[in-house]
Amino acid sequence: MLHILTHDILPVFSMLALGYMLGWRGVFSRVEAGAVNRVAFLLLQPALIFPLVASVPFAEFEMTAVGLYALCELVAFTVAYVMARRLFRRERPEAWLLAMAVVFVNSLLYIWPISFLIYGEAAALPVTAIVAWDASVVFAIFIVGTDLMVQPSAGIGSAARRIASNPVLISIAAGVVMNLAALPIPAPMLTAAEFAGAGAAPLTLFALGVILSQQNLRPTPVVAAISALKLVVFPALVFVALAAAGVSARWHDLFTLTAAGPSGAMAFALALLHGVRTDAIAPVIIWTSVLSLLSLAWLA
Repeated sequence: MLHILTHDILPVFSMLALGYMLGWRGVFSRVEAGAVNRVAFLLLQPALIFPLVASVPFAEFEMTAVGLYALCELVAFTVAYVMARRLFRRERPEAWLLAMAVVFVNSLLYIWPISFLIYGEAAALPVTAIVAWDASVVFAIFIVGTDLMVQPSAGIGSAARRIASNPVLISIAAGVVMNLAALPIPAPMLTAAEFAGAGAAPLTLFALGVILSQQNLRPTPVVAAISALKLVVFPALVFVALAAAGVSARWHDLFTLTAAGPSGAMAFALALLHGVRTDAIAPVIIWTSVLSLLSLAWLA
């Protein structure tokens, strides 16, 4: 457990911690971090997502496990959204993104690299399945939903044009088409995507750390409730659902490991892009990132 924590988990977490420290010391400003976040979100993440979706071996997935994981996401999201709206009286876009923070794990930028360090590519196939599902379907739903919630009066046509021009959604759609058509990615394109995509995770985590350093991280009731749903309720739901269905041990364990990961940085990135309130979303991400360190090391 200690070796996994020090050699596989903390090196990835260190980019978030480094950003937090340098932001706290004033070396980098929120404006600079916002610009970095925008570059990582709109340029580097599409380069990371495209080859993943285009080459992921869907035929090797245990679809029962993926389906149950998706069902658990739906249940946990509904509980979190209703709680944020009814109990904590949050506006719809913020409640939407707080609920996203419960079910959208930082799998692509955090759990995925950690799982590859620990288990290698073949052993981490279940984590790859969740990354592919979240990146190609769940993330797209949250991008579209956030856009429509923030600008409801812009009209369907305007919303459709914004969505159709979103680089992340374009990369997802292109990857799905190439995967279904069994088309290989041209070598120069793959090299360029791998070169650019390698910077997505460290830059996003670093920018997030800088921005979080200037937020009040006090664990308010809404922060505590959403963090508990993320770190306890959601992974417990996945654990029970997969165990009851008799899913194979490897898929059960790695799906539970992923569900126990910290809230995805994308909820915060979407909030920044659309001007949604972040005083609860930001602490949720930092608290779940810190508190999940030991639980991830233990589960791995």
